[in-house]
Amino acid sequence: MNTLLKTLCFTIFFLLGLSMLVSAQDTVAATRWKKSLIVDVTTTQTAYSDSWVGGEIGSFNWVGNLNGAAEKNLKPWFNFRSTLKLSFGQTISQDTTKNWNKPRKSTDLIDFENVGRFILNKIIDPYVAFRLESQFVDASIDAKKRYLSPLKLTESAGLARRFYEKDNDQITSRLGLALRQTFKTGITDSVLLTTEDSTFVDGGIESVTDVNLTLSKKMTYTGKLTLFKALFFSQKDDFKGTPQEDYWKTVDVSWENIISANLSKIITVNFYTQFLYDKQVSTKGRLKETLGIGFVFKLI
Repeated sequence: MNTLLKTLCFTIFFLLGLSMLVSAQDTVAATRWKKSLIVDVTTTQTAYSDSWVGGEIGSFNWVGNLNGAAEKNLKPWFNFRSTLKLSFGQTISQDTTKNWNKPRKSTDLIDFENVGRFILNKIIDPYVAFRLESQFVDASIDAKKRYLSPLKLTESAGLARRFYEKDNDQITSRLGLALRQTFKTGITDSVLLTTEDSTFVDGGIESVTDVNLTLSKKMTYTGKLTLFKALFFSQKDDFKGTPQEDYWKTVDVSWENIISANLSKIITVNFYTQFLYDKQVSTKGRLKETLGIGFVFKLI
């Protein structure tokens, strides 16, 4: 992805995020938004002196998360919901001589989604959606960091149904057609560190289920299950005659779960799991799990 495209995508992302937060400041009773903006930071730290025996090493870990949401019926017949998730964290550890290594990225996520639902007061409602997924930095090669790579844009439309709604709690599912564009900057020479931009396009059927539930006064659950079945893939000819020829046809799965428990007004426990399956990336499922205790700030 060239510099111009990176700048354009980042500008769009910034402006959309800014408009979401500015719009969320609307306090007119007749047009009030359902909104939330939560920031939390978790850290753990251990250290050992040079004279320590036993093989232990010190480490310092930190993770920052931002979760924002804003929802409003812009018209009696049109509901708009925007969500923003940002996460970034690093781990710093000692080596066997008790010297500290360079920080290594442990968490990195940008996920910005906007869904417009046309309210027909029927069993199902039409919807349109736009989603941006990326990471702040690809640091797989220290000498050549790549920012906002890969970057995936998804545009979709179809039918949705809200099965449950009470205050900020809801269960919503939608099924439709989706078009995805993935922009990636790859390393073509690990010695010269030359890069090459590539773009992949695929389209197919997408199913998304969002769950937001209050389990108790101090505990909440947020879940998102995304399934995608590609019907076409722009690079399929590149894999003809190889074992990976039909990998793009396999259903992609992304299942996220967050359980948050407030121990006090500013101290929280977060348990996050994510299961990913994309056969083009790995023939096995990938599981991520984080458990942290830290400080939380409810800004809205």
